[in-house]
Amino acid sequence: MLIDLVKRSRTFRRFDESVSVSMATLRELVALARFSPSAANRQPLKFKLYNDAADRETIFRSLAWAGALPRWGGPKEGERPMAYILILGDTEITSSFAVDEGIMAQSMMLGAADQGLGGCMLGAINRKQLREDLGIPERYEILLVLALGKPAETVVVDDLEPGQSVNYWRDEQDVHHVPKRTLDELILT
Repeated sequence: MLIDLVKRSRTFRRFDESVSVSMATLRELVALARFSPSAANRQPLKFKLYNDAADRETIFRSLAWAGALPRWGGPKEGERPMAYILILGDTEITSSFAVDEGIMAQSMMLGAADQGLGGCMLGAINRKQLREDLGIPERYEILLVLALGKPAETVVVDDLEPGQSVNYWRDEQDVHHVPKRTLDELILT
């Protein structure tokens, strides 16, 4: 069922570096984006796919990993993503990308979960550095980076209690907790 897939599609920040992610898998994920809705059907997004070690290290250096966990510096060696998909907006098609990157990123993340992978959608990017390091032409706006790999952490969803912070946190066993508002709180009557 779709609900089960959505529940498995959590944000993961630790990965098993012994499990590679093939270029074919990345292409399959972009195929899901291709068939996703696009505002005014402009289809202005382009994608760059990376899975080799040198590019992964270059991209990793340009990302900030967990704003709500200020004492955690991000995944350490052995826990880093095995692939990245850069979502780029083609400014020669439009200057407004509306909601496309969110829709397409979610399609790809659901596809990753369906294949036993996990990921993290990252918007905290040193865009200037990443553009320079990877030689991305100015024509393309860097919108999001998807970090992908085999999850190597446990992530659970907790009902958000009244007065509780929405910030995610880790417990003593290093389980990652994500507070979510209840359905009754979300639906206005």
